[in-house]
Amino acid sequence: MTKPDDDPRSPKWREDFPYESENDDHITRRDATRFLLMVSGGLALGNGLIWVRARWQGDEPAPRVNVGDAAQLAAGTWRVFAYPDDQTPAILVRRENGDLVAFQQKCTHLACPVAYARSSEGQGERLTCHCHNGRFDVATGHGVSGPPRELRPLRRIALEIDRGQIYAVGRLRPAKA
Repeated sequence: MTKPDDDPRSPKWREDFPYESENDDHITRRDATRFLLMVSGGLALGNGLIWVRARWQGDEPAPRVNVGDAAQLAAGTWRVFAYPDDQTPAILVRRENGDLVAFQQKCTHLACPVAYARSSEGQGERLTCHCHNGRFDVATGHGVSGPPRELRPLRRIALEIDRGQIYAVGRLRPAKA
């Protein structure tokens, strides 16, 4: 019996990998198709479970979190707080007109932190992401320039003022652009 690399009809890869196996050439199209269908089905099932879990989480009651004293936040200033849990950053802004708005602080492009920028040099007040120079509308959370423009808006947080204290009371659905 000759070794595989002695056979002149032997492919080049057999010289580099001279290991023999009984079932080297015995995979059928049916087996390959079955394998591809099982992998594709598993990926589809995993994506479906992630989608169902994401939809189910929206039904949980929102916590009521004290964000701070309303009188201590001057017009044109902002602060960071955690909502709805301690691991999720959010930003509270007292706009220059005195309105209070709050959003999740993660940029919708690559989850970089978002910061508030006051009006200056002909630009109105805005929320900015310094990672890729993204800008969001401070009133709605929709992307107005940079990579976030094409993506979903920042998630808005519902606020309540009770006896001079600001409370985060839930997450709102994004407004239509």
